[in-house]
Amino acid sequence: MTDQTSTYTLDEALVSVGFGKFQGWLIVYAGLGSIAEAMEVMNLSFIGPSVRSEWNLSSTEESLITTVVFAGMLIGAYSWGFISDNFGRRKGLLSIAIVTSGASVLSSLSPNYISLVILRCIGGIGLGGGPTYNSWFLEFVPAPNRGIWMVIFATFWTVGTIVEASLAWIIMPRFDWRWLLAISSIPAVAALVFYELVPESPRFLCLKGRTKEAYEILKRASVVNKSQLPPGILLSDQITSSDEDLETLEDSQDTHLLSPKRNNKIASKTRFSSLWMLFSSNLSRTTFLLWIVFFGNSFSYYGIILLTSQLSNGESQCSSFTILTANGSDDSTYRDVFITSLAELPGLVFAAFTVDRIGRKHSMELMFFIGFVFLLPLISLQSEIFTLVSLFGSRMFIIGTFTVANIYAPEIYPTAVRATGVGIASSVGRIGGMICPLVAVYLVDECHQAAAIVLFEAVIILSGFCVMFFPHETMARELADTVSEPISDTASEPISP
Repeated sequence: MTDQTSTYTLDEALVSVGFGKFQGWLIVYAGLGSIAEAMEVMNLSFIGPSVRSEWNLSSTEESLITTVVFAGMLIGAYSWGFISDNFGRRKGLLSIAIVTSGASVLSSLSPNYISLVILRCIGGIGLGGGPTYNSWFLEFVPAPNRGIWMVIFATFWTVGTIVEASLAWIIMPRFDWRWLLAISSIPAVAALVFYELVPESPRFLCLKGRTKEAYEILKRASVVNKSQLPPGILLSDQITSSDEDLETLEDSQDTHLLSPKRNNKIASKTRFSSLWMLFSSNLSRTTFLLWIVFFGNSFSYYGIILLTSQLSNGESQCSSFTILTANGSDDSTYRDVFITSLAELPGLVFAAFTVDRIGRKHSMELMFFIGFVFLLPLISLQSEIFTLVSLFGSRMFIIGTFTVANIYAPEIYPTAVRATGVGIASSVGRIGGMICPLVAVYLVDECHQAAAIVLFEAVIILSGFCVMFFPHETMARELADTVSEPISDTASEPISP
């Protein structure tokens, strides 16, 4: 018989359930969201010139198509985080799927420039929900394997970039930009179609006092994975069990869970204060450091992508570019972007190898340094092959830091503010994506390639230094639920497999 006075936490339940078919479905669904975001962001590198030619746009009007997407993502990243933290991950994912799929499909049917700009901005708001997919999936993953599985989840983004580069290479020389936008919307539509199969996060349910619902989801996961939940009672991680709790529970008809009423009080108090929690004494340092790292990651990542396009288009009058593209063709942009997109695969493999061996912090520090070294030669004129190798190597390791930062952020934030915290950090990153083409790529266009590379290198080094000052390592640690819980190195011991 089960010991009715024993208890287990959500993290202990996830370890017992293990990673199996249940999480396999979740990673595929979350991956659809990541692929959709990657494809919608990547197509910005390809549709601009075609739209400009069709509607006789100025260079400023062409740039606005890209800018409004990042502006929308900035708004969406916080908005979806707020919705997900207060009303549930599931409702957040539904809203994201509706907005993203609708705007993506309608963008391909835009009759004029104004409608395209408006729809791309709305689509950007939907794409800002990427961190919500990340946080939702992470909350189902057992702590001992969390690092490797979150890196595997990140590969869906890379799949999206490679697929989009391939589609652009095939479609753009033969058809127009509308076909590219229409086909690129398929993953977003698929995320909406399969939404009904999405479960709510048990961690969110426990936080809101809905422990019975959390137990039912965990029970279903254990059945699908052919495993067993621990004996006893599911106890919300944010409370401790007392003799009085257990005596009360022994008289209860439901012997599988403990659902404290005070969780509902906590939920009502925090509903509209999640933003301010990020600046509490426990979290303010982490918040500001994460903002800098996310800004640096986005600035350097999108900068490398844009540099690849700039150094391949052959339109510059600078001598460095004429040498680089002397033997280029009309397809050189698509070819080089495709090749450098492949760099993300070994970058993710490297991140997967290090993230659960040397930890999140050391992994980011190492990859920032190697990315810095690869980009350094471009301060001076290089051959076409060497330039492509340099861009390939730098993108390989910057996507690695990007991936590990997206693992560290939801691990360091407690459940009460996880989606909001990661969403705002992602929003700050979007600012980096918006500024990058206006500053760094402008320098390249004006024949100041060295200055642009120095700027990228400075941002990379600054980001690496910020990682060194993160408060603690999160490798194999249990996730915290509330801001009041201690977040020091001794807050919880790593879970043994």
